[in-house]
Amino acid sequence: MSNVKILAVFAENKLGQLARITRILADANIDIRWMTIATSDTFGVCKCLVDQCERAFQELQQHGLTVSLLEVLAVELEDRPGGMYAVADCLAKHQVNVENSSGFTFNRRAGLLIETKDLDRGRLALEKNRFHLLTAEELLSR
Repeated sequence: MSNVKILAVFAENKLGQLARITRILADANIDIRWMTIATSDTFGVCKCLVDQCERAFQELQQHGLTVSLLEVLAVELEDRPGGMYAVADCLAKHQVNVENSSGFTFNRRAGLLIETKDLDRGRLALEKNRFHLLTAEELLSR
């Protein structure tokens, strides 16, 4: 299985929350490799890929934060115009709805983290169409 785990930290949307979350991880010597933040007026969610996911989950919980582990697909893209379209089109043709997604580059490669309720169907569709699904080890290597 090539699913990747990320953290989703739910917190009140107020000054200092990002500093609090990142301090907890820094104090535990946990490396953040990717992060995205989405907020509403009162609450937000901070999603991140870290080098020690289970440990980060425990540290954040111990500090009173509401945190979840999410499994996502991580797919390598061609770093060119249309690279993301190829992945999105493949998933759409196989009836896989993308709920959240975030693109990034790493080690001179391009990738996309995909949240979907249809992880198995998404993985099979991407593999069938010869997309490279990335492992956590690939994403976290230096």
